[in-house]
Amino acid sequence: MLVGFHTNDDAGVYLLAEGLGLVQTVDFFTPIVDEPFTFGQIAAANSLSDVYAMGGRPVSSLSLVGFPEKGDTAILEEIIRGGLDKMNEGKCAVIGGHSIRNEDIQFGYAVTGVVNPLRIWRNVGAQTNDELLLTKALGTGVISTALKKERATKESLGAAIASMSQLNRAAAEVLHEVESKAGPRSIHAVTDVTGFGLLGHAREIALGDPAGGIHGVTLEIDHAAVPLLPGALDAAREGLLPGGLRNNREFLSECVGFGADIPEEHRALLYDPQTSGGLLIAIAPDAAWSALTAFRERGITAARIGRVLQRISPMLAVV
Repeated sequence: MLVGFHTNDDAGVYLLAEGLGLVQTVDFFTPIVDEPFTFGQIAAANSLSDVYAMGGRPVSSLSLVGFPEKGDTAILEEIIRGGLDKMNEGKCAVIGGHSIRNEDIQFGYAVTGVVNPLRIWRNVGAQTNDELLLTKALGTGVISTALKKERATKESLGAAIASMSQLNRAAAEVLHEVESKAGPRSIHAVTDVTGFGLLGHAREIALGDPAGGIHGVTLEIDHAAVPLLPGALDAAREGLLPGGLRNNREFLSECVGFGADIPEEHRALLYDPQTSGGLLIAIAPDAAWSALTAFRERGITAARIGRVLQRISPMLAVV
């Protein structure tokens, strides 16, 4: 086992043969949008994301389905079609799956990928003076909550759906290109931002891995530089906050320090649980600009949102 669960990494990695690592992950959830086909797309994109975050290439998947016994099978067909659409886009074969009768609809995948054991991206390894890059805007949690309360605008919902259904494949390809030019030691930590929100996943980077000799650091995040989806600030101001956001805030409160003048809605969005969020990257300063330029050329939303400092207290400093 090359990567296990003790650092809460995005996926496990097992050494299958010399030069070949097996990446394994699983994810499924209940619908967060009304359109079944779109829900299937988002669930697939979310499931694939962990493999991309490890530097791997997805190759096969197994679907996981929970569906009501008396549910309309036409809805299930559309969900599966949406998932298959994204799996095909990611060149990941769907080779089977398993379904159960369940009161709530649930859908996702167990995904297997491959990776070079010498080029695995972990969520630990950030180094002092690294730049922090983020490849998708935040706000899917509050916008999904606004949708449930019928208060989401067409613009905000459309932007959230586009973000959630976008694969992190292209962003990972850019990072591979940067590695090939700047060297494999230029990218020090990568994770995808999902249910624990930006600050939750930043905490995992900051903690490091003492067992692996990787010392902890402090992440300084510029709240004004963090990209936000249209309508996200309005939803946060109106108090349309998902339960997961409140849980994240409670769990992380002791390791986050905020500047006194940061508005409450901005603070809330840094805790917002994301579905199929972007990649959070700690990268060497001399490679960061090349990465941002390449992201821009590929049409990928990306921003420099902070930097890595020597460990101080708190481990997450929002300015």
